Amino acid sequence: MRVAIRAGLVGATILGGAPLAAQETPFVLGTITVRAEDGTGTTSRVTPDDVLRENRATLDDALRTVPGVQVGNTGGSRNERLIFVRGFDRFQVPLSVDGIRVYLPADNRLDYGRFVTPDLAEIQVQKGYVSVLDGPGGMGGAINLVTRQPVRPFEGEARLGIEAGNRGDISARTGFLSLGAKRDAWWVQGSYLRRDNDGFYLSRDYKPRPQQGKGARDNSATDDSRLNLKAGWTPNATDEYVLSYTRQTGEKEAPYNVDQPIRGRTDPPGLGQSWQRDWTWPEWDLESLAFYSHTDLGGGYLKTRAYYNSFDNLLSAWDDSTHASQTVRRAFDSRYKDRAWGLSLEGGVDLPADNTLRAALHYRRDRHRSIQTPQPGLGIGADPTEVSKEETWSLAVEDSWQMRDDLRFVAGISYDRAEVLQADRTATDRGQPTGSTHAVNWQMAAIWQPEGNGEFHASLSSRTRFPTLFDRYSTRFGRAVPNPGLKSERALNAEIGYGGDFGPARIEAALFHSRVRDMIQSVPTGGRNSEDEALWQSRNVGDGRYTGFEIATRWEISDALGLAANYTWLHRGIDDPIRADYRPTDTPRHTAYLRLDWKARENLTLSPSVEVSGARLSDAAIQPADPAQVAYSRMGGFALANFDAEWQVTEQASFAFGVRNIFDRNYQLVEGFPEPGRSFFLTTRMTF
Repeated sequence: MRVAIRAGLVGATILGGAPLAAQETPFVLGTITVRAEDGTGTTSRVTPDDVLRENRATLDDALRTVPGVQVGNTGGSRNERLIFVRGFDRFQVPLSVDGIRVYLPADNRLDYGRFVTPDLAEIQVQKGYVSVLDGPGGMGGAINLVTRQPVRPFEGEARLGIEAGNRGDISARTGFLSLGAKRDAWWVQGSYLRRDNDGFYLSRDYKPRPQQGKGARDNSATDDSRLNLKAGWTPNATDEYVLSYTRQTGEKEAPYNVDQPIRGRTDPPGLGQSWQRDWTWPEWDLESLAFYSHTDLGGGYLKTRAYYNSFDNLLSAWDDSTHASQTVRRAFDSRYKDRAWGLSLEGGVDLPADNTLRAALHYRRDRHRSIQTPQPGLGIGADPTEVSKEETWSLAVEDSWQMRDDLRFVAGISYDRAEVLQADRTATDRGQPTGSTHAVNWQMAAIWQPEGNGEFHASLSSRTRFPTLFDRYSTRFGRAVPNPGLKSERALNAEIGYGGDFGPARIEAALFHSRVRDMIQSVPTGGRNSEDEALWQSRNVGDGRYTGFEIATRWEISDALGLAANYTWLHRGIDDPIRADYRPTDTPRHTAYLRLDWKARENLTLSPSVEVSGARLSDAAIQPADPAQVAYSRMGGFALANFDAEWQVTEQASFAFGVRNIFDRNYQLVEGFPEPGRSFFLTTRMTF
């Protein structure tokens, strides 16, 4: 039984640089269910060479040139980096590391800027159709970060990199070391990465104002690291057993909106404005201990994943923008201490009539602990710890039938269930009412591979995502009413696509449409709180339609010249029965990417590229006084010219250097939050 990775069209780099080296081989048991023989959907992957050559050191940056993917920013006091896969957001597209989901049980507000990329062997992006064997949550796609696995007796890689802003000052430093060894019956792999970022520099075209001067962007510093250790036992050619440990640490500030008032810097708020929150995140840490196995059963197989995950997060709210004291009533420390225990079993067997039957069982138990300390500077002490617990189950079956040599059908079904066992319980309070929700998911696909004419596929899937604890129970600082009975969202995804070679060029294209129902939206209840503010509640009231087209190509024009290009058209519409003027934000209708690789010399490759994004809607910086109304701003489209080069000094040593945003374009993804201007980078790499 073959288990392979479907190699979708992503890698932007065509020529130059070292080939995928042994030290960059993906950890096979950490890949998600994306099989070459199934071809059930559109898959993209980002390679280490893509990350190195273009200096895309964070996950959101690494995926911004992938067809069908758009990146954004939450803005506001959280200022988190976002990824949308064909219009689906972080709540509807699960993120995994080596096949184990990164899930934050309180609100799952993933900040993709906290996930660094230089140490990865591969980033897998599944769009639309996601196998039910991978577990619950794959409503609109899936993202998987795959670490490395050695294939040689001894191998290693070391990198050192620096970045500079448009004024020449060093702004970030990155260091990475990976070592691995493989013997006949065992292997070991270890890596450590640290990225210390002082913050980015704004375009010289940015107009200074009291909230933000020229030059370095205030409060944009971050500090991230990841340690990964693995040991594997391979008693024979088919079986493998692996123990893996990963620790990821993060620390970040949050830039202010340049159009809103800031305490200590500007005049008091005007009509439709309010003071901005003074928030930082001293801790954003993830940890995982996992066991993986693959056992051949003779005509079948059994795979297991057992894991223990933790998430420790500290949000600090300060008195003002100096971040020097926490004594007033709005100041607090909010600490999350989350733990998860999980087990996944997957088995498969070859049946007569060219059928392969697979089944999977997933179990996960999450415990969320929230520790709130008001006015820490006064030494008052913490409020009672609130504890929430949730269990999630999934049972899935998938059958793959090879009807003819050139035609295959795949169908799957799953039953998922999520139950809240405790909600905001303390030592003296039983907490909120609990509840549960369940869903049946199904999918089917056909793959036709006519001889010499590429591959055609068509798929239809109905997938759901469960509400988070935040969706069900958050009072949003006293402005919302809990809804323990909140149900899951559901998307019906349809896609037809093609992938094949036309001479020296490879082309992949897909046409897709999704109907989303029971979307979780905040709606006014008609009541008011003690401060005479309108009360809201999360309810299953919205419906959405996402339609799009994506095409990508790689063309080896000659031995010295290669071209990579992609284009995505996406239209999103959301119906909100409460707010008729509601509009989807953050996703442009048009995005494109073009890259040229020129092998100027045997050891030197020069690569200009351009990123193009159409206009997008953003929540306006100044909102109406009536909370039932929403104001939007149109963020203009932009084109960013980039250039990078790789110089292979020896077989073991190379330099990558380049310029991002060459023309220093001043642009925004969210109103009030300008993006980086021109930047420079230099990375040295040694392999051994």
